Amino acid sequence: MSIEDTIREQLAKHPVLLYMKGVPEMPQCGFSAKAVAALQSTGVPFAYVNVLQAPAIREKLPSISQWPTFPQLFVNGELVGGSDIVAEIADKGELKPMLERAIAAKAAG
Repeated sequence: MSIEDTIREQLAKHPVLLYMKGVPEMPQCGFSAKAVAALQSTGVPFAYVNVLQAPAIREKLPSISQWPTFPQLFVNGELVGGSDIVAEIADKGELKPMLERAIAAKAAG
């Protein structure tokens, strides 16, 4: 399986997926920490990929998503954005409903 296929499979499998540096319990950069904090504030579960442990994904994903930096949040396979965008929509109260809809849609099949 190619790296692109792996990424597409991850995006299809997880309704809420954060590509980040580190893990939620120990982010390895401030931007990833900011995105994780925003996601955790919603109480909605999310999957993650530590791109520091997956250098091929770290290299390939920006060309797929057209987003050059990490973290990158995907909801229902669509790029939402990086840490500033995630924090902004969380502050507006829009993140939690977006994530809940994604989880519900995935559960409905």
